[in-house]
Amino acid sequence: MKYNELSLARKPGKKRVGRGISAGQGKTAGRGTKGQGARSGNKFKPTFQGGQQSIVKTVPKTKGFTSARTPAQVVYLDTLNTFEGSVADNKSLFEARYVATPFHAIKVIARGELKKPITLRVQGASKSVQAALTAQGGSFEKVDVPLKQSAKKAEDKS
Repeated sequence: MKYNELSLARKPGKKRVGRGISAGQGKTAGRGTKGQGARSGNKFKPTFQGGQQSIVKTVPKTKGFTSARTPAQVVYLDTLNTFEGSVADNKSLFEARYVATPFHAIKVIARGELKKPITLRVQGASKSVQAALTAQGGSFEKVDVPLKQSAKKAEDKS
């Protein structure tokens, strides 16, 4: 929002209904005449459909829990043998087509054997993977998930 777009008008006060005929909203106070909507007390719920069965009751309920968090992409230890003596990070694992995207968390899980020492820079690795890395003379470094670069910044660099 810009300074010239600020609204200087005050918020109008709450409409006082049912204060007599001359007030404009007297007698029925905008509720019409008779019926459930004219009465005081509990009003319609947002799902009320005029006596028809509520949409909430007609839609089937599903069991279980679905998490909004995206799970980490899994890479197995034996696939890291292709990176012998170099650094394996999100970008290099993506370029080697071991993960779908470099912008999500990656976790390395033990399967098979590591034959050469490598430096692993990803978001997670199991304890057995870390032990296998140090046994071969490599190392593990936990790093943050790389962020996507905005199109505007990429355009400015080129």
